[in-house]
Amino acid sequence: MQTELSRQLGAEHALFGFTPFPAVAAALSRAGGFGVLGAVRYGRADELRRDLDWMEAHTEGRPYGLDVVMPAKKVEGVTEEDVEAMIPEGHRQYVSELLAAYDVPELPEGERGGWRITGWMESVARGQLDVAFDYPVKLLANALGSPPADVIERAHRQGIPVAALAGSPRHAQRHKEAGIDIVVAQGYEAGGHTGEIATMVLTPEVVRAVDPLPVLAAGGIGSGEQLAAALALGAQGAWLGSVWLTTTEADLGSRALTRKLLAAGAGDTVRSRALTGKPARQLRTAWTDAWEPGEGPGPLPMPLQGLLVAEANSRIQRHEVEPLLGTPVGQIVGSMNSERSVQAVVDDLTRGFDRALSRLNRIAGTG
Repeated sequence: MQTELSRQLGAEHALFGFTPFPAVAAALSRAGGFGVLGAVRYGRADELRRDLDWMEAHTEGRPYGLDVVMPAKKVEGVTEEDVEAMIPEGHRQYVSELLAAYDVPELPEGERGGWRITGWMESVARGQLDVAFDYPVKLLANALGSPPADVIERAHRQGIPVAALAGSPRHAQRHKEAGIDIVVAQGYEAGGHTGEIATMVLTPEVVRAVDPLPVLAAGGIGSGEQLAAALALGAQGAWLGSVWLTTTEADLGSRALTRKLLAAGAGDTVRSRALTGKPARQLRTAWTDAWEPGEGPGPLPMPLQGLLVAEANSRIQRHEVEPLLGTPVGQIVGSMNSERSVQAVVDDLTRGFDRALSRLNRIAGTG
């Protein structure tokens, strides 16, 4: 399952896996794919350095990348306290009432709730990059589109290609003009922040829009047959995220959440602004329902919503309050019905890819 891009980056298979878990990213790289560690949950540079040290020790010299979250425009001089002050008291009260309605306990004394802010803040994201550039990272990806021009230039000086996610051909074209090297065409089916165009439609449109840049297809890909379809549409590989959530190497921190993922069907997700303030596909829960239009005060824009609900989500996960318990995940969750190792997932993907090619060759042969 090699393409020009996977060969260029030193991967055996054109499987690019985004994950917040170092153990998953390292296992994917060892299995011949390309693990990409998500940095958004690292609030402190020393935590990211610790896990990149671990990656170095467990990837056996195989390539890996890092995914950050930062806007193209610089946002300097804004502190977390400044943003906190923008949250209306009515929204805080609504969250308190929701938690009380489901009897969600407080966090243990001294335990702080989850990540408090994403890498859109210059101080966080740039601190992550200062750490990352000390390591032999082979790819830098940005989940919010093109990073600032100086970040692209810095990565290129170190020989690191830069990837950016796009939900429309116009969005992808802007990435090309900004100097991005690889575009990830993320379809409507994908987990997390996503647009409104399905992968089957979006991928060939993005391929045409950014030619000759390589494109990775994302969204609704969890089998070798789906990977083959993505390559047939012109992509040079697949960007997979959701499928790793139920691997044995993943650390969701909640058996209840793993059980919900294993039991979920493709129709059990929803694009909701409940988590971050931007539309993000996730498990549908009583929590997402409570932020639907017409319910309560409605979600705040990013990053206010993320700050508003950070501790609430930590409490829900810490105490496994199942009606409210969810996570970002794509529609491929309907196929994630067993816990397997990363290696087993990769083996299944390669076998499915070979089956798809054999089927197409038989069809071509009969013609």
